Amino acid sequence: MRLQARQKLVMIGDSITDCGRQRPVGEGSSEALGSGYVALVDGWLRAAYPDLGIRVVNMGTSGDTVRHLATRWQTDVLDLHPDWLSVMIGINDVWRQFDHPLQPESHVLPEEYEQTLRTLLGQVRDRLSGLVLMTPFYLEPNKEDAMRRRMDEYGRIVKRVADDLNAVFVDTQAAFDTLWAYTYPSSIALDRVHPDLAGHTVLARAFLNAVGFDFNRRRQ
Repeated sequence: MRLQARQKLVMIGDSITDCGRQRPVGEGSSEALGSGYVALVDGWLRAAYPDLGIRVVNMGTSGDTVRHLATRWQTDVLDLHPDWLSVMIGINDVWRQFDHPLQPESHVLPEEYEQTLRTLLGQVRDRLSGLVLMTPFYLEPNKEDAMRRRMDEYGRIVKRVADDLNAVFVDTQAAFDTLWAYTYPSSIALDRVHPDLAGHTVLARAFLNAVGFDFNRRRQ
């Protein structure tokens, strides 16, 4: 696995990351990490790799766009000195374009999204042992749906930035898309955005697979 002993993993994002985590810093007990994929990642790491003692910190904040990340980047990322950083942002950047169409000041368009993401990551990349970039997603199987099509555009931006920064890339949309032959999207998330435990398990598994986690590991 790519994460090494005694490293600190900070995971930042919006409500999908937040999930009721502790303030000001989500760290310590399982409850402090919230009820979503971050807690599941921590649980798997502690269960399968107890010898590594990896430290997981949840810095998600509900409602955030990449603009909000910029306002708290110093306190919530740089000041925490992570060894590994995971970023999943973009759902609200897209969503505001659809649920608040008459409020353009709340819309983060692709150019601003990419430039802000690159600027923030440029401040921290050289300090990190590893960087994970996770795409935003919309739980809609129809790729021609307007919001799904827009979300996929932002996902391609994340892929481009990940390639340029030699980051681990996690295609969360692709991970969810494997479900639709068997699962109706509203059974995972009524609003097609905030997944239930099964959805968060999809996210956690996608993250762990991307960093080389061995689900069959047995410590000698």
